[in-house]
This record gives sequence, C-alpha cells and structure tokens, in this order.
Amino acid sequence: MARYDFASDNTSGMAPEALASLTEFNDGFMAGYGADPVSARAADAIRALLDADVEVRFIYSGTAANALCLSWLVRPHEAVLAHQYAHIVGDEVGAPEAFGGGLKIVPVPGPSGKIDPKALQAVLDQPEQARFHAQAALSLTNATEFITVYSADEIAALTGPAKAKGLKVHLDGARLASAAAAGFEMKRLKDLDIDMLVMGGTKAGMLTSEAVVMFDKSLARRFDTRTKQVGQLPSKVRFLSAPWVGMLESGAWISRAAHANAMAKKLADLSPFPAAHPVEGNGVFLKMPAEALSRLNAAGWAVYPFVDGSARFLCSWATTEESVEEVAALMRTLV
Repeated sequence: MARYDFASDNTSGMAPEALASLTEFNDGFMAGYGADPVSARAADAIRALLDADVEVRFIYSGTAANALCLSWLVRPHEAVLAHQYAHIVGDEVGAPEAFGGGLKIVPVPGPSGKIDPKALQAVLDQPEQARFHAQAALSLTNATEFITVYSADEIAALTGPAKAKGLKVHLDGARLASAAAAGFEMKRLKDLDIDMLVMGGTKAGMLTSEAVVMFDKSLARRFDTRTKQVGQLPSKVRFLSAPWVGMLESGAWISRAAHANAMAKKLADLSPFPAAHPVEGNGVFLKMPAEALSRLNAAGWAVYPFVDGSARFLCSWATTEESVEEVAALMRTLV
C-alpha cells in the first residue's frame, strides 16, 4: 500500500481543531449563503489576525479562489504578471484564463519561486501596445511553490513598482500559514498594497475551504453574485467557515503549520541528499537522482519529481517524527 505522508500537504485529514469546530456548528438551523453567525465570527477572526478592516468570503478551492480573484481584478484583454512556476501558471489548467474570459498570464523569473525584482521591473518597463495584453495585475505566492517565504519587505519591493504602474495585486496564500509560522508578519499585509488575498485553509488542516480577503472593500460589490454564477457560493457556507473559527481562535492555524515546518526541517537535516532550495516552510526539495527516487517509489513512498527536477517532499500538520525518520532511513540506503 502506498504511503502518502509526503506526497502533498493535501493528503492528511482535518486538524482536530477544525474538525471539532465543524461538528460544533453542525447543530441547529442557520441562515444560508454566508449570512450566518458562524461565517461572521470566522471573518472577524481573520480581521483580528490581519489587524485590518477587510471583506471576507469563503470559497471551496484554492484554484477557484485564485481564478475568481484574478478575473475580478483583470479584464479579458489584460495580463497578470506571476512567477514562472506559480500555481496559477502551471497547475490550474488555465482556470484564471477561463474565468477571466481571455486574460493572459505573463511569467516572470526568479530563484526558488520568488520573483526577481529586476526581472519584474524589466517587464513593467515594456511599452504598452494594442496588439498585446495590457499589464493589469501582479500575482504573488507566499509561501512560494518551492515553499520559500517572502518577507514583508520583499513583497513591498515587488508591489511598490507594480502599484506605481497602476497594477492591482493578488496574493495566493494557499500556504500562508506555513509562511506565518516561519515568521512572516501577518499584520503587515494591510500595508503592502495587496488588493485581494487568498488565505489557505485546506493545506493548513481544514476540509476544503479558502478565504478570499479583500483589502479594497469596494471589490466586494457583486462579488457574491459572481461566486454564485460559477458554483462557489454554497447554501451552507457555515461548513466552509466553521473550521476557520476553530483553527484561528485556538491559534492552530499557525501552530499546526509550525509543526509541519519543523518536520520539513527535520527531514532536510536527516536526508543524505542535499536540498535544492532553502528549507523555510513545510516543504523539502531534494537533489535526488531519478534512479533513487524510482526506488523510493517502488518501496511504497509516493513522492514526485517537481518542475526543476528535484524530488518534492511536503509535510503537513499530521506528519509524524516517526514517518520522517523512516523515510530518511530508507533514503540513506539509496545513496
């Protein structure tokens, strides 16, 4: 039987705090479509975490949340700038383009998943022409696809030039809990010129729930209508928002991510193969020869090669020290 301990941070179950909260708010009758007190309480918990007066909506999936945000910020004849390996570029099957009716994503390079400020400026400096999509938004990811973590200052160095040119800013925070546990300052987000943020719940230990956060509250006008149109406004929104109450009010959204980060660090320390990227969050990317990875897979461990050729190991809130030690011991026999 295959072991999926490190295949993804989506392969674990629900964190106890999320599950308990979901069960707690299962009882009784409540208003639908997000007008319930549970969703209001969850939104308040997010406002407290961010120390910001924001609009909050709860969405089923990260792909839908990203696609909704980008199609809300960008018109069909406009472009989004994003890291060349961002999730919206290579892992969402064109969902942003489909939701946006023809918007284009322009890839920008940078090491270990972070956009290079000079590369971004070079793209921003390109003259606008009628025959090309006009730049309209910048999309960032924190933690990145390589689970490296932008500091608030690093984000500001990217959003500043983008805003100066009139671009909107979207932040994909599918693994924002991992970034926060690594030291990213959540209360600085409100000062970083971000228009729309997707806060990840699924990878943090919830069932299937992401929070769309609008720092620009004017963006909330008719947003619910749009989410309903694309099947992302369930009648029982409380089941998307309830886990957020348990995870945020208990502090588990960050503390569980801190455990995942610690397991990744332990795995990197025990691995006989070097890391291809800095280990800053809940992921380890190892320079493992293809033959060694194939033997690891044959031994039952579901671990996959990433876009740069490294072997990607992702830890979650449920990763145990025993599983880390077990896979590391096996890897030492593959050198």
